[in-house]
Amino acid sequence: MQAHTQVVIDAYGDSTTLGISCSEGHCAPQAQNAVAYLQDELQTHHGDRVRVANYGVGGTMAMQLLDGTGNRRAGPTAGLPWRERLAASPARIVLINYGINEVMQNQTPEQFYTAQTALVKTARALGKEPVLETSNPMPDNRLNARLASMVAMTRRVADEQHVPLVDQFAYISSLPDWKTLMSDGAHPKPGLYRLKAEQDFQVVEPLVRRLLDGTL
Repeated sequence: MQAHTQVVIDAYGDSTTLGISCSEGHCAPQAQNAVAYLQDELQTHHGDRVRVANYGVGGTMAMQLLDGTGNRRAGPTAGLPWRERLAASPARIVLINYGINEVMQNQTPEQFYTAQTALVKTARALGKEPVLETSNPMPDNRLNARLASMVAMTRRVADEQHVPLVDQFAYISSLPDWKTLMSDGAHPKPGLYRLKAEQDFQVVEPLVRRLLDGTL
């Protein structure tokens, strides 16, 4: 096993990866997002040997990441199909966070399962370490019930493909008064993004450590 001098992590997902938060009806990307907090925490432990790139795009679904539609604004390779895009990336670890827009766009859980399975299998084939993340819950009970069926598919893919899972849905749902940590019907406030990053860190940091010392 080869030790790596630097570990790059790519974070792919929707607006909750990008880091949108809402205040007084205005929604915009925030510097205080889960990806930024995760990089801060990893760099506290490992210095600039670790870098996390945020490729979240608002309104997107896993299927769009797979076929290269919906992400064209997110960088020079963003319009490419997943296999080509990932082959061009220096990342060793790939975070994947979808589910909310699948609910909003009336995708079926089966479609979501198929897309996430393909994302994971392709990442593995290209020598990357995929990490799946469940969506944060949604305050609307009806939408959240549908989101739970998407979350179940993310858990299923993680189990079947033997990839690490950050179960944000379960963690946040267990917090008392979690709805007060949301800025609107889908997007966390910065404080909840920090809590999400702590969950990410617990799963991602051991992978980073093993890549840096050559045991992964």
